[in-house]
Amino acid sequence: MISIHPIALTPAAATRVAAIAAKQGKAAILRLSVDGGGCSGFQYKFGLADGTEPDDAVAECDGVRLVVDSVSLDLVQGARVDFVESLGGAAFRVDNPQAASGCGCGSSFAI
Repeated sequence: MISIHPIALTPAAATRVAAIAAKQGKAAILRLSVDGGGCSGFQYKFGLADGTEPDDAVAECDGVRLVVDSVSLDLVQGARVDFVESLGGAAFRVDNPQAASGCGCGSSFAI
């Protein structure tokens, strides 16, 4: 497990992950990964994780962990994961300084 801080989790996102994990009886660990696809070339994927892997980068906020595998980390280095609520709905949002462009839905990006 890499305990550096190349990624960040906001308090709002940590609160939401903790609530979801509690409802599902799981650990408060959010995994962020990047897959090919989406409107702009890459897309973010979120899911609760049972634990961490040896090559994961880990950020922690209020007892909640955000984990990113080493391959995905290359594409989200320096990113911040937030949870936002608006008239359009509620969702996790990635503020990724490496993304050259994104799509309107906010779930895909291009480098």
